[in-house]
Amino acid sequence: MERENKTVDNMVKSYMRYLKLERNLSPNTIEAYRNDLRWLLGYINYHGLKVEAVTLEHLDNFSASLHDQRITPRSQARILSGVRSFFRFLLLDGFIDSDPTELLMSPHVRNALPDVLSTAEVDRLEASVDLSKWEGQRNRAIIEVLFSCGLRVSELVNLKLSNLYVEEKFLRVTGKGDKERLVPISNRALDELKAWFVDRNAMRIKPGEEDYVFLNRRGAHLTRTMILIMIKRQAVEAGITKTISPHTLRHSFATALLEGGADLIAIQAMMGHEDIATTEIYTHIDTSSLREEITKHHPRNKKEAEKG
Repeated sequence: MERENKTVDNMVKSYMRYLKLERNLSPNTIEAYRNDLRWLLGYINYHGLKVEAVTLEHLDNFSASLHDQRITPRSQARILSGVRSFFRFLLLDGFIDSDPTELLMSPHVRNALPDVLSTAEVDRLEASVDLSKWEGQRNRAIIEVLFSCGLRVSELVNLKLSNLYVEEKFLRVTGKGDKERLVPISNRALDELKAWFVDRNAMRIKPGEEDYVFLNRRGAHLTRTMILIMIKRQAVEAGITKTISPHTLRHSFATALLEGGADLIAIQAMMGHEDIATTEIYTHIDTSSLREEITKHHPRNKKEAEKG
């Protein structure tokens, strides 16, 4: 049994190394994969199975067990996606001879979209910030940069002064998989940053933290949790009853661009989406507007209109 555990440990360690070195995933994403994998390994251990002997039938039963434990369909789909990735790796690395997940079905998940803030609501959010407090101007700048640039919260907390090109009005952002992209920054966001830098320049900053744009009062860079708590508190202050998070501002950025007539490919590039399908879902384009665009602009439809 101890030898079997060592084999499983080796598989998991090799898989984690693969995610880090070959797929170039962030530590947070790797930890999420590890946590999801624990569901499978717990099931395998409970039923006295060997990883290399797992079949599609076992995985179907595992999937059913997630449902029985009242795991939400979205979480089930995410866990099963991690399981597929794990078994594909095991096949690739020679631990197994065939992939039992090939025909594994996932529960149907509706693409539930988060609430979106209008520009007026973002203005209310910023106006509710108490500028007499030490962190006031910093928080206003954070809200504006999230909305104006559509950054992920992980990108915001890791934003560096050396990545800020004020004259050119661009940020250099390191996104998922350590992929870099250039994102335009608005005059409004730059003004809020400049006001924050007045306070920042008077701070005592911890060694090694000097290049981070946003700092806490102890002179160290912020965490994702700090940003989440701040945004939720500010929503209460602004009287906004929608359920919001830093991600809401990213989604609002994409929606505002789309409504303003921005090209979908441009939005994809600014948001750092690998797949255009993600952008299509994210910006909740409705089919009626797409139909209208095709009817209006496609040459076949133009000819029909001319005949009519």
